[in-house]
Amino acid sequence: MLMSARHRFVHPTVIQVLTNCNYYTGSTMKFVSVLVSAAFLVSSTVAFAPVSNTAACRSSSALNLAVGEVAPDFSLQDQNGKIVQRSSINKPLVVYFYPADSTPGCTVQAQGFDSRIQEIRKQYGAEVVGISGQGVESKQKFANELGLSFSILADEGDKVRKQFAVPKAAFGLFPGRVTYVLDKDGVCQLVYDDLVDAASHVDKAAEKLAELKGANKKAFTLFG
Repeated sequence: MLMSARHRFVHPTVIQVLTNCNYYTGSTMKFVSVLVSAAFLVSSTVAFAPVSNTAACRSSSALNLAVGEVAPDFSLQDQNGKIVQRSSINKPLVVYFYPADSTPGCTVQAQGFDSRIQEIRKQYGAEVVGISGQGVESKQKFANELGLSFSILADEGDKVRKQFAVPKAAFGLFPGRVTYVLDKDGVCQLVYDDLVDAASHVDKAAEKLAELKGANKKAFTLFG
């Protein structure tokens, strides 16, 4: 891949993350070059410090919603025009925020959740919703392309993303890919943040749901 002298200011890890996440385009790199060049003037030490691929996909700001805290309530429209309200779902809930509809990584993630949605519903008594900043029309198109059988919600203006304080990824360049598992009372039990490995979110969510089910079963045995 040929790069201009200015592009060489971009840390190689950033280039790799952008490529892995299918965000690497000419216009993107033009924006990245300006942004990183400015950052380079402020702190060359930080700009060129060795960073792992995993760290590049992590938050550049702290999560506000932590394990043990009650998740913000929200009410958003899904691909079928249905209004989904978090507080009305009285069961464990997987809430996953993803960058954009119809992109490769987000497609893999949505297909992964859809392939296990019956297991999640029947075995764990839980539900799944995906959230990103595109509108209902985009959600309809994406859901129809994949034949999704769970709700993906239109968070235009990123209001709910901001309420959850979902961290940005790749040094703050892109919307983060973060999955939250909430119990039936809306209390956060898991926060999983990984931009690149979209498929892993499904496994992490299922593991936590299984753990919650086991804990509930044990409590029922002790006090039932």
